[in-house]
Amino acid sequence: MVDAFNRTIPLSSKLFLGGLGFSLCIFGKMTFNVTQFCATSAGISHYRLAEIDALHVYEAQVNALEFFLVQVDENCSSAKPPSGGFVVKRDGTIGAIMTPTPDLTIIGGGLAGSEAAWQAAQRGLRVQLYEMRPSRSTGAHQTEDLAELVCSNSLGSKLPDRASGLLQGELRRLGALLLECAEEAALPAGSALAVDRSVFSRLVTGRIVSHPRIEIHRQEMTGIPSGPSIIASGPLTSASFSKAIADLTGEEHLHFYDAIAPIVSLESINLEIAFRASRYGKGEQDEGDYINCPLTQAEYEAFVAALISAERIQLRDFEKELEGGVKAGARHFFEGCLPVEILARRGREALAFGPMRPVGLTDPRSGKRPYAVVQLRQDNLAGSLYNLVGFQTNLTFPEQKRVLRMIPGLENAEFIRYGQMHRNTFIAAPKALLPTLQFRHRADLFFAGQITGVEGYLGNVATGLLAGWNAARLLQGQAPLTLPVTTMLGALCHYITHADLVDFQPMKANFGILPPLATTQRMGKRERAKAYTERARLDLDHFLEGLQ
Repeated sequence: MVDAFNRTIPLSSKLFLGGLGFSLCIFGKMTFNVTQFCATSAGISHYRLAEIDALHVYEAQVNALEFFLVQVDENCSSAKPPSGGFVVKRDGTIGAIMTPTPDLTIIGGGLAGSEAAWQAAQRGLRVQLYEMRPSRSTGAHQTEDLAELVCSNSLGSKLPDRASGLLQGELRRLGALLLECAEEAALPAGSALAVDRSVFSRLVTGRIVSHPRIEIHRQEMTGIPSGPSIIASGPLTSASFSKAIADLTGEEHLHFYDAIAPIVSLESINLEIAFRASRYGKGEQDEGDYINCPLTQAEYEAFVAALISAERIQLRDFEKELEGGVKAGARHFFEGCLPVEILARRGREALAFGPMRPVGLTDPRSGKRPYAVVQLRQDNLAGSLYNLVGFQTNLTFPEQKRVLRMIPGLENAEFIRYGQMHRNTFIAAPKALLPTLQFRHRADLFFAGQITGVEGYLGNVATGLLAGWNAARLLQGQAPLTLPVTTMLGALCHYITHADLVDFQPMKANFGILPPLATTQRMGKRERAKAYTERARLDLDHFLEGLQ
């Protein structure tokens, strides 16, 4: 039948059949060139193709196909296709294909949206996936492929006693499509899961396009769908859709820039030099709410000189406004936020009168006020992570490590997260979302990916997986799932929905967000990581067994 189809309609480009057999009977001579044919299955064998002007009717007998989509050449390129696809009539005008209303709409064809679409479709839902590329560019993506990796090509360490390795193990256990594609596209990279980014995105695109219950729409979505939906539009959400999200959540709950300060582990801070205290002794803890790293004048001046001359990450054109200060984070807190290295260029004492001001602090070892101070604030409930207050930066990661280790007390600092300031779109998840990734004020609306406040490729994939799974459960009459907080995915979802809204910033997978181990035994770093991993594995297994 393919041969007959080729003889009847000359193919000018490529034919996508997804491995499905079909028979097609079209009445009347058709002289147009086909550039693409896509097919999906839902057990429906017959459709009527109704022409828009109702002058003619074609019938197509389609075996194991839910719909077919024919895209024509430049002779009809000005016609806008109806939502279900289109065909060309004898006179060259467009005829519509009537397709069922989807069970679930997903906005965004990145890592989270692609994984969410796959998980929902695998559980029986009819999914419409909207991706605005290539008709609308983001300024960062280079292709029209789904799940394109814009930054690094690494998905982190594969070692099971690393946070990324633990999350990979959970995704493998939960049947993540994108992890499967990543492992198929893997490159030699030691203990890291690095991929050929082109091969990876093509693999994902091929699997999504050929799925019988996923229909892809290459167009921008400008409003929030009224039916069951997942928003996974990513950090470069279009202006019009950003406004729709802002209207939904309340404008003050939509952040437009990351203002991320570096985070270090408590055990790597030298408390022989650094000291605990709150300004003027006003704090909730007797010993002080902050860890303070004191600097002499000579140390301060050497640090500022290194900071000013350090190599910075090159900003994209749409991020250049960072140089003048931007609204970031919770707006009342980060108004006019500047990278610390830009602030340092405004004058030798700018930092000493800004984030490094020493007022209200006395070094207990000298009994005097330091010339300058870098304050570290607790970043997680366990008290194992601390962020450098006011040190949002665009230095490259190696330069951050070199320059920030010049701070007394941080000479051996372990950086759990490096600082960043870049354009991003993410909601105030602690106020807007439940740990199931449902919007608090609308049960059938889910968010997934970087727009929720998770960071890293794996976090995006993982939240997409959970959102797609939970959307299917909700629509099939089951309760959405909250994963155990002892698992890495459960901990990420708990963190973004329970963090302090005042300084809420995106978070990637790390052991610091997991609950403390129930032991008083002293452990080394790697031994503790292995204990976290084993606990997470057992708790996830027990959780999944309870669902069967």
